[in-house]
Amino acid sequence: MFSMKGSRLLPKAPDMSRQWFLPLLFILSSCAHYQPEPLVTKANLATSLAALQRMVPVTDLNAKPMILPETGPLSVDQVGLLAILNDPDLAAEFGQLQQAKASMVSGTALPNPQLGFGVMALLGGPASTPSYAASLSQDITSLITYQPRAAAARAQFASANAQLLWQEWLVGQQARLLAVAIYGTTQEVEYRTQELAVLNDELAEIHKAALANNLTLSDEGPVAAAVATAESSLATARLSLQQSWQSLDALLGLQPSVRFQISQPSAVELPGDLAPLLASLPERRPDLLALKLGYQAADEQVRAAILSQFPALSLGPSYGSDTSNVRSSGPQINLALPIFDHNQGGVMAAQATRETLHAQYQAELDRSEGKVGALVADIAALQANLAHAQQAAAHANDRLASANQAYSQNNLDQRGLADYQTAAFERALDEINDQTELTSDELAIQIELGLGLPQTRITPQIDPSTAPGQR
Repeated sequence: MFSMKGSRLLPKAPDMSRQWFLPLLFILSSCAHYQPEPLVTKANLATSLAALQRMVPVTDLNAKPMILPETGPLSVDQVGLLAILNDPDLAAEFGQLQQAKASMVSGTALPNPQLGFGVMALLGGPASTPSYAASLSQDITSLITYQPRAAAARAQFASANAQLLWQEWLVGQQARLLAVAIYGTTQEVEYRTQELAVLNDELAEIHKAALANNLTLSDEGPVAAAVATAESSLATARLSLQQSWQSLDALLGLQPSVRFQISQPSAVELPGDLAPLLASLPERRPDLLALKLGYQAADEQVRAAILSQFPALSLGPSYGSDTSNVRSSGPQINLALPIFDHNQGGVMAAQATRETLHAQYQAELDRSEGKVGALVADIAALQANLAHAQQAAAHANDRLASANQAYSQNNLDQRGLADYQTAAFERALDEINDQTELTSDELAIQIELGLGLPQTRITPQIDPSTAPGQR
């Protein structure tokens, strides 16, 4: 009869849970876990500058981060930084960088050893025990090519990082150019509005005189045509201004109706001697640096492909026992004989990739230097045009002042005064257009020389799975 007292004399069974729990916990801790990331259900556009990300990170830990203002007027450079911080397309940088990092982790990881084990159960015959075999092997060829493969993976990651910085530069540059265009077009709309008002007043006066039989309809026709042209020019300017605002709002992640003040673009100062900047351009321009790092990765891949011509080799110990319980152990070698394939295709592909990147780097370097030369010539021409336009505008204003005095003394009629006013408006518009084109070209040569924008990525690296759904 079984009793609790008798059971105490039985040996206690070992606690197997403690033996497998820790190894299982270690294995599970090193594995990735699935986490859902549902899509958002509505747009995430901000309604004002205050709702945007405005803190510009700094690389110096002792320096305070720069906070962009939430109300205008904003400078052209501030608009560019704001676009880099908030452009919806740049929000994908986190995922792109993680992909590049994953590729680097895979490329720099050591190859895993291979463990083999087999058991043959004894079903009959004179034998006494089952047979089994165990082996542990390591791919030697992957170890031989490890250094160049790891170097290529690290260079590719650095190239991806530089390419992401170049994407930030392109967004910031686009926003700066849009800000310059908006400022110039806003002035154009104001001048064209005043010009149209002057022409409408003149047309009303001529129409009134025609009704009084002091003028004929032939006098009214040219002014009516001028009014129609002015209305068309004003409508075109207003549409261009609206489209520029919509493009800038899209870069900033704002609703398309948001407006803010943009300050007058300041003069872009460029060094007199551009030769040193051109010489150091490959170390400063992110796109050239990305191509250079990509070429370094391709060069390391050529090294790896050449080393991969070594026959595939795996080496390791093996142990076994047969059905008569005879045990044996020794080394195990697996060697692929390179009779037909000795990675000649891989070597050719790697060399072709390197040659392609070499040509692309040289072409981009040539294009950049040529672009700088062309912009230097354009800037010189625009500076001359702007000086002439400023002088012409000043003369037009002087003549307008004389015309106003003559009109007040009844020495000039309404039509003559309107002509002087229209001429002054047109000269002012010429000055605005030349100034806008000059500032745009100066900003363009800045980015071509690798100047004017942050040298490190500043887009907030926010994991979309942890980011709030709405601003």
